[in-house]
Amino acid sequence: MASWSDGYWSSRDGLRLHYRDYDGKPSRPPILCIPGLTRNARDFEGVADRLAGEWRLICVDLRGRGESAYARDSSTYAPPVYAEDIEDLIEALGLDRFVLFGTSLGGIVGMLLAMRGKARFAGVLLNDIGPVLDERGLGRIRSYVGRSQSWPTWVHAARHFQDYQGNVYPEWKLEQWLIFAKRLCKLNGSGRIVPDYDARIAEPFKTPAGESGGFDLWPAFRALSGMPALLVHGALSDLLTAETVALMKKKKPMLESVTVAGVGHAPTLEEPEAVAGIEALLTRVATMSGSPTES
Repeated sequence: MASWSDGYWSSRDGLRLHYRDYDGKPSRPPILCIPGLTRNARDFEGVADRLAGEWRLICVDLRGRGESAYARDSSTYAPPVYAEDIEDLIEALGLDRFVLFGTSLGGIVGMLLAMRGKARFAGVLLNDIGPVLDERGLGRIRSYVGRSQSWPTWVHAARHFQDYQGNVYPEWKLEQWLIFAKRLCKLNGSGRIVPDYDARIAEPFKTPAGESGGFDLWPAFRALSGMPALLVHGALSDLLTAETVALMKKKKPMLESVTVAGVGHAPTLEEPEAVAGIEALLTRVATMSGSPTES
C-alpha cells in the first residue's frame, strides 16, 4: 500500500478537516480526490496504490466523514458547503492547478468548483455521476444512509454489505467485500464495526432535493468544457443512466467515457476499463501540462 502523510485544514465554520497526501512528481498537477456520500479518503486507496509516486494525490475526508470533524449543523452537509470546504483546502495548499477525481457526490462538488473557476482544472474525472440523477438510485441510497447499525467482526460487516449491495457488485468475492467494509467503516470505542460517517449526513439528503442540493446541474457540467474529461459509468448503475451519459457526450463532444461492465453505482476505479480510461486521461493532462509522460 502506498504511503501518505496526514494533513488538516479548517473550514469557514471552524471544523478541523482531514486529507491524505500521497507524494508525486512536482512537475505534474496534483490529483484532488473527492469521495461519495458515505465514503472517505480510504475510497481512493487502490487508485493511490497505482498512481502515487508518479502523481501527487490529495484524498479528502469531507466534513462528517473519516477523520474530519462532524458538523454542528446538519444542514451544512450539502454540496455548496462541501465546495466551500474544498475551496479552503485549495487555498490552504496553494494549488494553482489540479486534476479532480470525483465519485458520485464528489463529482457534483467538482462541477460546482469548476463553476467557481475552471481555469484551475488540468482535467476532471466524473465517476458515475452527471447532471441528472435517477430516482431509483436516489431511493436506494436514501434507504440505507444514516441507519444505525454495527457488527461484531469485519466478516459480519462484509457479509452485510454483500447481502445489501450485492446487485451493485455482483461478481465480488468475500475478499473484495472485506476491502469495501474496511474502507467504509471503522472500529468504535466499544469494539464494534460501524459506518465511518456522521449519521446526520442523511438529513439533508433525504429531502426531495436529494444529493444534488436542489439545483440545476447542467450549468455546472457545462463549466467542464475545454478541459480533458473522463466519465466512468457503471453498466448496472441505477443513478446514472445510459440516456444521461449519451446526453452528456452530446453536450460535451470531447468528453471521453468508459463503461465498466458488471458494476453498478459506483465503480471503484480499479476495474480494467476504469484503469485504462484514467491512464489515457492522465496522459492527456501530462501532455497539455508540458510534463513528461514516461513512467
